[in-house]
Amino acid sequence: MEQLVDRLAAHWQLGPWGQELLAAAAILGVAALVFVVALTYAGVITWIERRVAGRTQSRIGPNRVGPFGFLQWLADGIKMILKEDVIPAQADRPMFRLAPYAVMLGVFSAFVTVPFGSLLIGADLNVGVLFLLAITSLVVVGVLMAGWASNNKWSLLGGIRSAAQIVSYELPAGLAVMVVVLGAGSLSLQDIIRAQGGAPWNWFVFRDPFCLVAFFLYFTAAVAEGNRTPFDLPEAESELVAGYNTEYSGIRFGGFFLGEFANVYLLSAIATSLFLGGWQIPGVTPAAQADSVLLQLAGFAVFFAKAWALVFVVIWLRWTLPRLRVDQLMGLCYRYLIPLAFVCLLGTSALLLLVTPGSGADLALRLGTTALGGAGLLAFAWRVRHHIRRVGDRVSLDVLQRGARGVFDPALQARRYGAFRRGQEER
Repeated sequence: MEQLVDRLAAHWQLGPWGQELLAAAAILGVAALVFVVALTYAGVITWIERRVAGRTQSRIGPNRVGPFGFLQWLADGIKMILKEDVIPAQADRPMFRLAPYAVMLGVFSAFVTVPFGSLLIGADLNVGVLFLLAITSLVVVGVLMAGWASNNKWSLLGGIRSAAQIVSYELPAGLAVMVVVLGAGSLSLQDIIRAQGGAPWNWFVFRDPFCLVAFFLYFTAAVAEGNRTPFDLPEAESELVAGYNTEYSGIRFGGFFLGEFANVYLLSAIATSLFLGGWQIPGVTPAAQADSVLLQLAGFAVFFAKAWALVFVVIWLRWTLPRLRVDQLMGLCYRYLIPLAFVCLLGTSALLLLVTPGSGADLALRLGTTALGGAGLLAFAWRVRHHIRRVGDRVSLDVLQRGARGVFDPALQARRYGAFRRGQEER
């Protein structure tokens, strides 16, 4: 972006003040674009989660607003904007108002450093990883502000729980990220992606067994930081009545809601960049990819597919695993994840000293780890197939399409209503 601003300033023969204004306008434009992209991703993820939840619970899910209910997230956003914004009488009003914006700022600002492609990045910072770890800490501030300002004991308990959880799980997540930083020798996300390759055995997740374990450590810790099931203790419905956002309504509640779902894509995108090769295309060098618009679009498609696959896994976990107790939640972090993260960090450091990059031993280590990961993935896929066949589940697109078409078919709607009335009368 700096090069583009310099070229435009030279072309238009702008003075020092003109260059500064042009740079400020470019920064605001990029910030607005990143915000719109993050907001759109968050909305689409809400629709995907409902569809996955429907399949998990043997129902259709949203299918009334748009094809397959795809526009449901827009309808929900409009509803939240139109709902009344209620502030409790005894709440700290300024802090109560600011809390959702702090959460959104902590999540959405991190999208600036996410490398969607070789050139599709808001800001390629040489300390990108450090920026991510720092800016996402604002979420803790926003959650604590919401819990304290609500003047509600359940909200306060939820805020304290969330702060303790996020701060605790930042430790194993940071240590797992350090494993990748050691291998790449840089804190820049773009440099970390360039240090990998397009083929799976060149990804950092399959660099060695310690990196493979570090990937699962980071993914687990990132899911816990985002308050996603099975780690959603701060907003446990049965205990704290939604936790720190109990007193929020309307678009302020939507701020927390969007921050959580945007964080689902953010953690998936960061995991893709650090461990899964990012936008790298097999057989194509980063220099060749940067020189071709088509290859850049292909790289964006590769990154898109990897990140959304991880998003699906995060949603899948929510509708599969039960919620942990608070003692189990903290015990998992301090008894298992942090010690394992230290082991991975020390093991990777030792391998960097003992194994020369590009040597036969390095290639054998990569291929062996790739085979191990592939075998685990195949075993998992076999178990999923076994359970699907055992329960007799079948995917019927005809049912889904009929449900989508029924919204625009008055005759079908009348027949459905008539059948419903007859059923009521028979009962």
